[in-house]
Amino acid sequence: MAHSARRDSPEIPDFSLLKRLARDQLIYLLEQLPGKKDLFIEADLMSPLDRIANVSTLKQHEVDKLYKVEYKPIVSTSDQLCFLIRPRIKTVKWICDVANADKAARKIRRYKIIFTPQKFYACEALLEEQGIIGDVTTDEWAFSLLPLDDDIISLELPEFFRDNFLAGDQRWVRAAGSALHLLHSLYGPFSKVYGIGRCSKMAYESWREQVEEGEQRPHQAEIGNVFLIDRDVDFVTPLCSQVVYEGLMDDIFRIKCGCVEFGPEVTSSDKSLKVMLNSQDKVFNEIRNEHFSNVFGFLSQKARNLQTAYDKRRGMDIKQMKTFVSEELKGLKQEHRLLSLHIGASESIMKKKTKQDFQELLKTEHSLLEGFEIRECISFIEEHINRQVSMIESLRLLCLLSITENGLLPKDYRSLKAQYLQSYGVDHLLTFANLRQLGLLVEQQPGETLTVMETKVGKLVNDKTAGKLTDAFSSLAKKSNFRAISRKLNLVPKSDEEYDLRVPRDMAYIFSGAYVPLSCKLIEQVLERDGWTGLEEVARLLNGHEFAVTGSNGADLKAKNDAQRIILVMFLGGCTFSEISALRFLGRERGYKFIVVTTAITNSSRLLEALLDNHV
Repeated sequence: MAHSARRDSPEIPDFSLLKRLARDQLIYLLEQLPGKKDLFIEADLMSPLDRIANVSTLKQHEVDKLYKVEYKPIVSTSDQLCFLIRPRIKTVKWICDVANADKAARKIRRYKIIFTPQKFYACEALLEEQGIIGDVTTDEWAFSLLPLDDDIISLELPEFFRDNFLAGDQRWVRAAGSALHLLHSLYGPFSKVYGIGRCSKMAYESWREQVEEGEQRPHQAEIGNVFLIDRDVDFVTPLCSQVVYEGLMDDIFRIKCGCVEFGPEVTSSDKSLKVMLNSQDKVFNEIRNEHFSNVFGFLSQKARNLQTAYDKRRGMDIKQMKTFVSEELKGLKQEHRLLSLHIGASESIMKKKTKQDFQELLKTEHSLLEGFEIRECISFIEEHINRQVSMIESLRLLCLLSITENGLLPKDYRSLKAQYLQSYGVDHLLTFANLRQLGLLVEQQPGETLTVMETKVGKLVNDKTAGKLTDAFSSLAKKSNFRAISRKLNLVPKSDEEYDLRVPRDMAYIFSGAYVPLSCKLIEQVLERDGWTGLEEVARLLNGHEFAVTGSNGADLKAKNDAQRIILVMFLGGCTFSEISALRFLGRERGYKFIVVTTAITNSSRLLEALLDNHV
């Protein structure tokens, strides 16, 4: 059931060091404010902090009470206040209000602000403007890498996607560069760096600057190659419904910081339960990358094996029973508890997915990816919108339709937009503007050229020639970049033969054999070709910004040591669990080990929620 790894696959480096470094630095910063203090933590830092330093660790370092930042007057009576926050103007303004309220009440306190992962000039400028820069000490906690599992590291910066790709705000690029720098200094030097996307190029340049500024300590490399990829290189993959177990868990229960909360319907009790989902959970580890259709079979087999292990105790003598209780029983009970949880979760997923005509939805998605029966797909989407099944799901289908068709025909665009606004409210007009800006939901322009490159060519020549060029390309306007890329990389396998999901033959299994994720296919092709040679046309269709750089230790490249087969893939703008499953499959097939570093774990809902602007 769980795929067997190749015998020669290398060992993954130990990333627990990242947690220890982060914890030690936080303790050092807290000790800079000696004596008892109250700690205010920003809401979205609470889960990551819990993975680094629990409450007892904080209490050992004279943290008296913990509060969540709630943007209202505080109730703390402590003389020392410490704020652990992201560098956000809204939060800094609230701290200024707290300090100024204390001044007005003639209350004397000491304040310390710890910004993570870095502090921005705008925040310090606001402290100065509010007149409290002299009353506050500020520090940086360079906590940018949280290991969620053996092969997943997250920067836990969900806002990276909207800030960078929609607002054009590049402030987080430095944080991504610093994260790479830390990995390079602990587990490098890297032999080769590949990448595609504007943000990836900037993050690479930021990292190189930091490498040149610092000193190099030669040591044995544990990671050989690095691949950087922007989220906007591939929007199709995160917009597809996830059907691998871990992806479905994220879609339905929302995995947060590697942890999931199961409600009473899963736990079969009146309480909710928080569960860590990682490779330590033996049951989960064997099914996480499996297509959901295989999961029940595995769980029932596991239950039978467990029963057999319990039945062994019958007919044992005292000595054997003692050995059984001391060595096996605890493990069996733990496995039994996890098994019942995953069976409950699977049943809950089944109920939710059958209720929402899930098969019909998948069929529509597959038709969109293949470019078949587009009219029927549009009718399905219209019905989805008019029945008000789900605001986000409707938007997801619209975006998938637009990207796979390289924009909608003007009459379809206007009709679908009007129906969506009538169903879900006109305040979504701004959402449509955001989606258009990112190229997720656009209207085909008359005489629209195929790609950005052709547009540039048109601008370089005079109007007369440009006119001819536009005419020449207008006949191709309906053929999308996605279709062209899909053909060149064979992203949609031929559907004439049956796809056995129990024995996957390629990465398409993560989408029921209908589609190989573009992001993962690019990584596979670049590693195979050792660069972008032969992929120039694909890179051009993806708007370029591709690069491949050999590290300074070129002589070591020939050595096919383990480090060369460990590839660090950094997703800037978020990565889905389906993509992680696809890379694990590719690694098993090719004898690689992939380590995924991402600004945050994402899925279709998170991606689109970041672009909603309906709070007018």
